[in-house]
Amino acid sequence: MTKKLFIKTWGCQMNVYDSARMADVLAPLGYRPVDEPDGADMVILNTCHIREKAAEKVFSELGRLRRMKDRKAEAEDGRMILAVAGCVAQAEGEEIVARAPFVDMVFGPQTYHTLPEMVAKASRAAGSVLNTDFPAESKFDFLPEETASQGVSAFLAVQEGCDKFCTFCVVPYTRGAEFSRPAAQILVEAKRLVAGGTREINLLGQNVNAWHGDGPDGSSWALGRLIRELAEIDGLERIRYTTSHPRDMADDLIRAHAEVPQLMPYLHLPVQAGSDRILAAMNRKHTADDYRRLVDRLRTAKPDLAMSGDFIVGFPGESDADFAATLKLVSDIGYAQAYSFKYSSRPGTPAAVDGGQLPEDVKEARLSALQQLLNAQQVAFNHGFIGRSVPVLFDRIGRRNGQLLGRSPWMQSVHAEANERLLGRIVEVRVDAALANSMAGTVATGEFTTASFPRNPSFPPAQPLEASA
Repeated sequence: MTKKLFIKTWGCQMNVYDSARMADVLAPLGYRPVDEPDGADMVILNTCHIREKAAEKVFSELGRLRRMKDRKAEAEDGRMILAVAGCVAQAEGEEIVARAPFVDMVFGPQTYHTLPEMVAKASRAAGSVLNTDFPAESKFDFLPEETASQGVSAFLAVQEGCDKFCTFCVVPYTRGAEFSRPAAQILVEAKRLVAGGTREINLLGQNVNAWHGDGPDGSSWALGRLIRELAEIDGLERIRYTTSHPRDMADDLIRAHAEVPQLMPYLHLPVQAGSDRILAAMNRKHTADDYRRLVDRLRTAKPDLAMSGDFIVGFPGESDADFAATLKLVSDIGYAQAYSFKYSSRPGTPAAVDGGQLPEDVKEARLSALQQLLNAQQVAFNHGFIGRSVPVLFDRIGRRNGQLLGRSPWMQSVHAEANERLLGRIVEVRVDAALANSMAGTVATGEFTTASFPRNPSFPPAQPLEASA
């Protein structure tokens, strides 16, 4: 008998991947995904601990779901199994069990391959099943094959965990130590994805460019070698990877940006701050000039490379001069897009107990100034494409009738009036208009393959803008 499964996912792309794999694990038990939690036989909240007040948002959602769970029981429509998964579950599992005893299962991101066992225990016994261990075996060794096509553009987790211990971050405590999947396992999964219709694969990891997996030949491969092997898969047109750390950008990976046409000219490389003093306090183990030199090397290898980054403002002890250094770095680099946040403490991290916490109004003002600069750069970057043709991989239906959405090689969202037969294809689109977060265009003639698109188009990357705080 088919059972209804609803999974709500917060946070990073790794969580999106994990949610899809949870569905795969539960499929042999008869669970099939649905779009709404009401009436579902199982609801899983796959949580993220990065955002501010993450735990409280989970408890708020649990209160709403408890009413649905009670209604289902009162209607004698079976039982709703309610579960909390992901990083909040890993970090605060015991508190969830204590505050929300109606939750049936609480499990961390390393244990969802044991979901059938947990479901059996939850079905037999009263009380919550709590599983926040870091098992010795890798979950990837026990996951089944995908039960459905992952779509035109798919995520593929290759690395997990972190050994960097940035003082603001909970990932080493919730995801564990860095782990790299074997190359052969990744290649088999990639081939299955492509056989199912995937044209673009985004390799995932908390520090994806730290990946060092066992190769089929017995040697240790780095990410550049893996990308070259993936590029040999017939039908795989685009390769991306995220998220990277500046300390792990190896020479061969930089060369791959110049030499592998399928590797898209877009790199998300978080720096977090432009002040060496703040970078040291964050335990980043690189300086602002280290980052500048690395970007120079990348752009020498790939002149049309679009840069993306992460920034935290208002870190404990950040002075006006420290913040000005961040604005200077942003002006020097020139970002096509970026993510920026106010610092907020995470329980258990060193920065949370730092005595130099900044007032909220200071953090708000600095975030506003930074975002104004980043938004101006993003608009300038996108406006540089107006009147030019770009290859767009259409991967979804648009909001309007007859509209398709897709992405350029530089990760821009592009929409155009197009026949649905072009869904899943890479098509030349002439850009007619550009905003900060998207571009609009007209389908031109011809379908692209990666090999047919020039490696270094004539347009320049985003030009640095003058900082103004």
